[in-house]
Amino acid sequence: MSAVLTESEVTVLGLIAERPRHGFDLEKVIGERGMRQWTQIGFSSIYYLLGKLDKRGLIEEVAVESGGPGRARRVYAITPAGRAAAAERTAAFLAEPSTVAAPVLVGMANWPLLPPAESVAALRRRSDALSRKRAEVLAARDAQQPLPEFVGAVFEYSVAMLDAEQSWVARTLTSLERKR
Repeated sequence: MSAVLTESEVTVLGLIAERPRHGFDLEKVIGERGMRQWTQIGFSSIYYLLGKLDKRGLIEEVAVESGGPGRARRVYAITPAGRAAAAERTAAFLAEPSTVAAPVLVGMANWPLLPPAESVAALRRRSDALSRKRAEVLAARDAQQPLPEFVGAVFEYSVAMLDAEQSWVARTLTSLERKR
């Protein structure tokens, strides 16, 4: 393989490995599974990714479905090379911790720029947003029952990360409020 697969490419390959799919189907499953919470795949980038993966021989067109008058939907299946490349990167993603590039870290590094009351207010807003996001993730999970084990694990991980962050926010707020 000439280039390492990106997270977005592996995500699309994984969805196509489940069963052959066209771009609109990919968009639908990404939305239904709440994958927008953790992936950088926008609707317009799906077709770009499909073109890249096809050009590299990692997927292949297996059918064309009618998408309405004058609209054809190309259905893609994963190739053996695509399955091998996606499996290799999947193992690496599961095994190797990665650096978290979260804007909240920039906010934390710079909160001395804010008056203490503004820092507290911002963290309370974050806590509220985390609660809403957790409810959204749980609703998306519950709407799709029963789920394959690997899809359930994605939802479980997302909820655990939100719970951990919510716990951090609560501890930080307690600490900041004691100092006021």
